Amino acid sequence: MKADIHPKVRTVIFQDSVNGAMYRIDSAVQTKDTVIVNGTEYPLVKLDVTSASHPFYTGNQRIMDTAGRVEKFGSKYGANLSRLAKKKGKA
Repeated sequence: MKADIHPKVRTVIFQDSVNGAMYRIDSAVQTKDTVIVNGTEYPLVKLDVTSASHPFYTGNQRIMDTAGRVEKFGSKYGANLSRLAKKKGKA
């Protein structure tokens, strides 16, 4: 087997950014952030969604501001879309 080709595996803390839940897992992920847990310093990886905050596992739905995104898209591209629809109708 070749030497020095495998990534270094170490204990890493994965933290849920929604509710702050932390998981200590062995991983080869590279990160610059660190956190101290029970007097030991670990590399820290921040996650957007984990099983502690995912709607499927928690049963709670989070409402996102999709209306604002749709209105922004419509104001930005709405005139062009209506022109394209008119051209398509004439063809």
